[in-house]
Amino acid sequence: MHTSASRRQFLKTATAAAGFSIIPARVLWGANAPSNQLTRALIGFGAIAHSANHLPYDGSRLVGLCDPFKSRVAAGLKAAEKKWGKIKGYKNFMELLADPGVDIVHICTPPHWHGCMSVMAANAGKDIWCEKPMTRTVGEGKRVMEVVQAKKRMFRLNTWFRFKDCFYGFNTPVKPIRQVVESGMLGKGPLKCTFGAGQGFSWKFGWSGLVNLVPQQCPEDLDWDMWLGPAPWKPYHPHRVATTFRGYWDYDSGGLGDMAQHYLDPLQYLLCKDDTSPVKIDYKGPKQHPDVVGRFDRLTLTYDDGTEVVLDGDETLKEEPLLRGSNGMCVYKAPARGKPLRLVDGSGKELDSEKILADLPEPAPQVTDFMESVRERKTFALNEANGFRSCTMFNLAIVAERLGRGFRFDPVALKAVDDPAADRFLYQSMRQPWAKEMWG
Repeated sequence: MHTSASRRQFLKTATAAAGFSIIPARVLWGANAPSNQLTRALIGFGAIAHSANHLPYDGSRLVGLCDPFKSRVAAGLKAAEKKWGKIKGYKNFMELLADPGVDIVHICTPPHWHGCMSVMAANAGKDIWCEKPMTRTVGEGKRVMEVVQAKKRMFRLNTWFRFKDCFYGFNTPVKPIRQVVESGMLGKGPLKCTFGAGQGFSWKFGWSGLVNLVPQQCPEDLDWDMWLGPAPWKPYHPHRVATTFRGYWDYDSGGLGDMAQHYLDPLQYLLCKDDTSPVKIDYKGPKQHPDVVGRFDRLTLTYDDGTEVVLDGDETLKEEPLLRGSNGMCVYKAPARGKPLRLVDGSGKELDSEKILADLPEPAPQVTDFMESVRERKTFALNEANGFRSCTMFNLAIVAERLGRGFRFDPVALKAVDDPAADRFLYQSMRQPWAKEMWG
């Protein structure tokens, strides 16, 4: 456990650094800087840290990494050497945050750390590149948004389908779907959106933990207390770490926690609902284990205007389109990769989507290069605000799943409506000292 004195020293150092790095030194020095590249460091070096947007990313210079597994730090230093030369291995992430030589931190940890680390990084004057999901709870997401904005930091989530590549399982980018919705072609009334295997989306129900784990000896290689961090203390078992951590409520939320921000963030964008959240959540499925994530049959998120987002878990809605308009027009997945999406009118007639799309206005431009965002202090396409709202979508669904019932939600107050049991899941407690770091 880290002492109060060491935390006070971290906060003192980080606060001092933040005072001089609201705009990174490399930005101020420009072409005359010792290095004209922004610097990055990785917090966490599991599987995701190796992906193209983290370890090998070309847009800036990697200078360090840390992980509660000593062997991962050693492996990371070796993996980085081929491209970046010798970089620094930090004892823990607080030392990394206190280093004024780091401009951007990549948070590549399990999700139970995302909220607390994002807040601490913002308070330390760092810009933040955070893995999905943004946070495990609505309360954590709200706090991250508040602190990132108060400290004037740049923030991005590591999912990108709202602005590039083919939408998962849909064979086409999100842009043309947004054009159809934004144009009003689907009618003036509410839309119905269905997400499941039939629409090309898998909820990964294999991400489920094991019940009745027998405590095991923690390997000397691992700082278990640091790995747990803000999560409730539980005895070590290897199934709680590595990639299988996703099957436990304390660290993630199964397929919803793992994949929903990839799926639902683009949906939120194409529905033009970046500034709000559902007001009603309904749940159909089995009772959940208090520790281990299970499956769901159906979750329905309803917005104030009546628009519904249905998460199809039992695959009974395979034939439904992704979008059904109030006028009967439907949007189906493209027949092949790179082809225009399928548009079918209320009478069942297939329309010439390519011709229709050619005449529709383009969506507003977005900043899609995070290094540009950092250098020019421009808000990134997927940031702390709209990322919070898309994270809220599935965090609300997760609360209904854990309650085993639906509830109502106030998207302005960000609280359940007359439902203390739901609020306990929306605003979960953390272990000290991390609760103090998170909430102040």
